Amino acid sequence: MTEVMREKLVIIGSGPAGWTAAIYAARANLEPLVFEGAGSRTMIPGGQLMFTTDVENYPGFPEGITGQEMMMAFRKQAERFGTRIITEDIVKVDLSSYPRVLTSSGGKTVEADTVIIATGANAKWLDVPGEEELARTGGGVSACAVCDGALPFFREKRLAVVGGGDSAMEEALYLTNFASEVLLIHRRDAFRASQIMAERALEHPKITVVWNTVVESVSSREQDGLKEITGLRVKNTVTGEEETLEVGGLFVAIGHKPNTDFLEGQIDLKDTGYIRLPDGGRMATNVQGVFAAGDCVDDYYRQAVTAAGTGCMAALEAERWLAHGGIEAEAGAAVS
Repeated sequence: MTEVMREKLVIIGSGPAGWTAAIYAARANLEPLVFEGAGSRTMIPGGQLMFTTDVENYPGFPEGITGQEMMMAFRKQAERFGTRIITEDIVKVDLSSYPRVLTSSGGKTVEADTVIIATGANAKWLDVPGEEELARTGGGVSACAVCDGALPFFREKRLAVVGGGDSAMEEALYLTNFASEVLLIHRRDAFRASQIMAERALEHPKITVVWNTVVESVSSREQDGLKEITGLRVKNTVTGEEETLEVGGLFVAIGHKPNTDFLEGQIDLKDTGYIRLPDGGRMATNVQGVFAAGDCVDDYYRQAVTAAGTGCMAALEAERWLAHGGIEAEAGAAVS
């Protein structure tokens, strides 16, 4: 018979939002249990920052810090206050009854009074040869210009952005502050971005649009024991002609997918899969005692510092919800 664990608070996810929620909850004596995830090819415990080499825009680190170091520090701080950690995924939830029932990839069953969902989002990648290795090792491939574009590695280089939506326009425009030239590569002959954003990109003197083109592979060379990007092998979708574009960096801006598949039918989700919050200024979902934080909610900012902030908010809300009687208080209010 499977043993059932009974918990006051379970946090699902281990990025900046999850660990910040754990720190606040542990200091409030909620004894949080964190399911940090088992890891996959594109997502590992610690979230997207585990694929980021240098973080220079998080307050408190004037010399910068690697994403891995930052997440290990977050984790250690949560553990210091008594957070317990299980390195498994939550693969199934039943939020229709109380307590909420969670099932892990290792077969564990957990009953939880409150839940904070902080599962993050996966950047969509091109899935072409050379891309993943350079993204993992800081060799010049990124899915976030705001996070990485200002790094010395990318300055005064010819950079490429792939995409045709507003995010791609924003990434390209942001990179013009540091690049010598920005190639905006799109597979069609027109952008799907809003007109104003498309016009800004098209009119910028540093941006060159490469229409009807897809990336076939990413080339690199070894420098001081590490590989760094040298160019892109691209193909014209109309003529079929292939060529190599020399670039010093590639930014993939084709969207993100929130890690919320396991929540379908259990909680209110937007059409894009992001968790919908009934009150935009709060982290409470439509299910009582279930809160959400980080990139599984945020489809706009997607920054470590904003994720951490929402993790703090979710923990404070969970604490107050429990302190005010939790589900029993909600039931009483409904009867009255």
